[in-house]
Amino acid sequence: MNLSTIGAPRNSSEKRKRVGRGMGSGMGKTSARGHKGQRSRSGSRMMRGFEGGQMPLHRRLPKRGFTNIFRQEYSIVNLEKLAALGESNVTPAIMKKARLIRAKFPIKVLGDGELTVALTVHAHKFSKSAVEKITKAGGKCEVLQ
Repeated sequence: MNLSTIGAPRNSSEKRKRVGRGMGSGMGKTSARGHKGQRSRSGSRMMRGFEGGQMPLHRRLPKRGFTNIFRQEYSIVNLEKLAALGESNVTPAIMKKARLIRAKFPIKVLGDGELTVALTVHAHKFSKSAVEKITKAGGKCEVLQ
């Protein structure tokens, strides 16, 4: 590939629509705006979602539910992922390095999967089943603050 083989991008040579330049152009007189009406006037602007006076869609739909502003989100890690790490002492730094969690949220360990090796897991929260499985395998759950 060199400069002599490069072509112009598609539609790059299309001419701009010039309105109001006489009847012969096909866009003279009303300048492709039709006759009268709100949109035919200069300076016409309608708010987003305006439907010509009909009740707008966002007002026709029912309101549902509510958003709890005090909700605490957690990075969720399952036991099977921790077992696959091959570490006996699992800390947030190790989980982050293995890309199991994001740094932004506290960590919650869930009891999905089987655990055969003893692990010491450091996390902010544990589910009941996770605590059971970790202690049953001979490991420990360290709660972080």
